[in-house]
Amino acid sequence: MNEYIGIDIGGTKTAIVRGDENGTILEKKRFATTTKGETLEMIFQSVADLKTDQTKAIGVSCGGPLNSRTGVILGPPNLPGWDEVPITDMLTERFGLPAYLRNDADACAVAEWQFGAGKGAENMIFLTFGTGIGAGLILNGKLYEGTCGLAGEIGHVRLFEDGHVGYGKSGSYEGYVSGGGIAQYGKGTAAELGKRAKEGDPETLQIWAQTGEHLGSMLAILIDLLNPEVIVIGSIFVRAEKYLRASMEEKIRKEALKPGVEICRIVPAGLGESIGDIAALCVAMNL
Repeated sequence: MNEYIGIDIGGTKTAIVRGDENGTILEKKRFATTTKGETLEMIFQSVADLKTDQTKAIGVSCGGPLNSRTGVILGPPNLPGWDEVPITDMLTERFGLPAYLRNDADACAVAEWQFGAGKGAENMIFLTFGTGIGAGLILNGKLYEGTCGLAGEIGHVRLFEDGHVGYGKSGSYEGYVSGGGIAQYGKGTAAELGKRAKEGDPETLQIWAQTGEHLGSMLAILIDLLNPEVIVIGSIFVRAEKYLRASMEEKIRKEALKPGVEICRIVPAGLGESIGDIAALCVAMNL
């Protein structure tokens, strides 16, 4: 059976997995994302440890902006110092294997489309909802990346004229609908607020409701523009859906066209916490 190496580079953690063509994870290494130099060295060492004679290719899933065609990371806001990094060339030179790069939202969209909650959909949107937020688009049964791989960067769209900073822009959706954005309320991390919400803390529940409203505003734009049949949302939404859904749905009903709302399902990622790993494998398989 063919094997692949998947590399998922996140703003706070990086995971390297060995898996097969069915999306099954066979082995995994995980470590904190630190400086560019340290993280790259850890990536190269982990690939060397996990690679076998059956390994056919390496895939890298990473937050944008990046150029998937040239395999270059172009300075993502959640990866300071990662400017013009030719990651696929670096991996191919070291390991003699084909290497591919894809925006993490696009990679996760393919993973959910192939193996998860969006399986079989003709028009699907996947939303990352972790350190940052972005959209991966499956349109007319194909991944749509745009002219230079920047399609779906909804996190960079402005929600308010000023306010929380996300994706390098004050007032952007990422400044409010992401782990980094939620932390800017100054009341704790998203994980900490999740624990307080379970205890019924009113202030925390209000922050979640407000986040759900902003999420709904963003989804209304996507529903009106792209008319998807399903929107799959990962990470924080998987864990905190019950605190977000009511205000999210209310905002969508107010903002989006009714026929588009009625035909669109909004669901948590079916692959759960494994989505980043399987997404990186999908990149290696060049799906």
